[in-house]
Amino acid sequence: MTLPTTRVVWAAATVLIVTNVYGITTAHADGTPSVPPGTEATASAPVKVDPNDPDLKLPEGATLAEPKVLDIKQVVEDEGGEERREDTNVDIKFALQAEVLFSKDSAKLSDDSKARIAAIADEIKKQHATRIRVFGFTDNLGSSAHGDVLSRQRANAVQDVLDDELNDANITYEVRGYGEQYPIADNSTETGRKKNRRVEVSFQRSAG
Repeated sequence: MTLPTTRVVWAAATVLIVTNVYGITTAHADGTPSVPPGTEATASAPVKVDPNDPDLKLPEGATLAEPKVLDIKQVVEDEGGEERREDTNVDIKFALQAEVLFSKDSAKLSDDSKARIAAIADEIKKQHATRIRVFGFTDNLGSSAHGDVLSRQRANAVQDVLDDELNDANITYEVRGYGEQYPIADNSTETGRKKNRRVEVSFQRSAG
């Protein structure tokens, strides 16, 4: 799906072949945000390093661990911050702010929001995805229990539209309401809370 005027495009990680050396302290990425279970990066290394290569200089007694590839993440956010798309080499995730989908404290979708969800369904068809995750989130205002219920109701509402648009019995949905868990912005400001009130739709990208 092509977003309208874009504001942010960046790569969260470059492609790196990372080979750990046993006995040596290795660096890792700092500030990695917490993500819901099952959505972690799962990239595997396509290249092996020959430990007997004469050009490879290892400290005495050190051996090579299995190589890993850091996942690539590209993020595109529309001008108003209402819609966010994250692409990795493994999957695609759309995050829609609750304000563009629902009225305040409501799980009833607006007519305009259904067009946004239909566009996501088009991308799912393009990627031939058969497992779709629909997760709802809130900010930290109000009770945690209320946020859990509301976020699940909103996730269900989005899933219902996707199901109608896709009309495919082979698709499996995982629908969850996480409430205030897994914020993507600072809940101490209204700008951050607005980003945290969202519904995410994610699915694997086509191998082709």
